[in-house]
Amino acid sequence: MIISSISIIKKLIILFLVIAGLYFAKDFLIPLSIGAVLATLLLPFSNWLESKKIPRGLAAFCSVLVIIFLIGFVFALIGWQVAELTNDITLIKEKAMESINRIQEFIFNHLGISAEQQSQVLKDQQPSMNGILSQLAGSTLSIFTSMILVLVYISFLLYYRRHIKQFILQLSPISERAEMEQVVLNATHVSQQYLLGLAKMIVCLWIMYSIGFSVVGVESAIFFAILCGLLEIVPYIGNITGTTLTVFVAAVHGASFPLLGGIVVTYAIVQLIQGWILEPIILGPQVKINPLFTIISLVMGELIWGIPGIILAIPLIAMFKIVCDHIDSLKPIGFLIGELETKKSELSYVKKLKNWYKRKFN
Repeated sequence: MIISSISIIKKLIILFLVIAGLYFAKDFLIPLSIGAVLATLLLPFSNWLESKKIPRGLAAFCSVLVIIFLIGFVFALIGWQVAELTNDITLIKEKAMESINRIQEFIFNHLGISAEQQSQVLKDQQPSMNGILSQLAGSTLSIFTSMILVLVYISFLLYYRRHIKQFILQLSPISERAEMEQVVLNATHVSQQYLLGLAKMIVCLWIMYSIGFSVVGVESAIFFAILCGLLEIVPYIGNITGTTLTVFVAAVHGASFPLLGGIVVTYAIVQLIQGWILEPIILGPQVKINPLFTIISLVMGELIWGIPGIILAIPLIAMFKIVCDHIDSLKPIGFLIGELETKKSELSYVKKLKNWYKRKFN
């Protein structure tokens, strides 16, 4: 009993040290982790280029150019929609001021605090403009530096991937190297599957939200469709946040209750299609983490690494599950993280959809 308690305490101490290490080394680990995850996504493209007798260094450079193009395309798309949205900025300000005046009147009527006193309290709480500008400049510089570092990591990880793989294999005993190689391949595959599936899912959500928001009459429907689709990066929370913002902006524009209800109905229909059709045929079972540990990983990712932690939480926890499934002492953890196994066979419509999807796109 005493030995068992000591073993548990040791494991808890190791877990605490790992979390502390992740937190204090986040400035180094976040760009490296993003670069590693994106490198697995670009690995098939890099291998294809090398199969065409293109040198490995040039293939890695072309892969980085592809990711730069994709990121630039998304930002250009968002910028185009934001430019259209800013045409209504005057109307948004007027509606916002009307809402603020109503709130101030409500506070005065129920709490007796005048509008002047409320404005003074808000003014006292607001940071100085110089402070805001300095923080904004610092954040912009940090993001730019991190993006350059991520691109450098991607190129070198692609170039030295075989060297790194041999290093990992040499860390294992000779008798276990075949299994370790399988672990590396599976972890790489699950990361690729998740990222490619997520990209396909986002495109499908863009189309469905664009159609739905346009039908119900949402202004700047494409912008909000893009926003809701991109927020799919954060499971469960992202789509709800995007839809809430759409409802809020529509309400500021003076939308009627039927229009606001139409936005909510559109969200519900899209989620139904996503959960019952898209996820089974696009993401597949290997990246299925049960909802409890999905939420736990998102919360822990935010606490340790902030927003990048939220984005990286799912692919990293999925790769961690692959490792757990291949190590006997960690198999219970992999079982705990994964989805529940159902006794019933998979629904026939899901099988038919998967077969159709494989014939069309694979």
